[in-house]
Amino acid sequence: MSSSMIELHEVDVPTFLDLLDRCKGNVYLVSDEGDKLNLKSKLCQLVGLTKLIEGGKIASCYITCDDPEDESMLFRFNLYGKKPESGTDG
Repeated sequence: MSSSMIELHEVDVPTFLDLLDRCKGNVYLVSDEGDKLNLKSKLCQLVGLTKLIEGGKIASCYITCDDPEDESMLFRFNLYGKKPESGTDG
């Protein structure tokens, strides 16, 4: 399972959490210290994101995904800052 790491940049947290709910596979938050939390778990979302939020935005972290479609969706969200439209495939 070799997945690339996506560095998150000032992500809108509520929108990011909504996208996590739409992901098919596991999504892992990886901190600079090497901590790895499965963000499909609400408890891990709470623990992981509270450590990384500064002023309502994610400070610095990486994510990896088991599912390539999830990785693509989150990469586009991170790059463009917009949530993909439901039911459409750009």
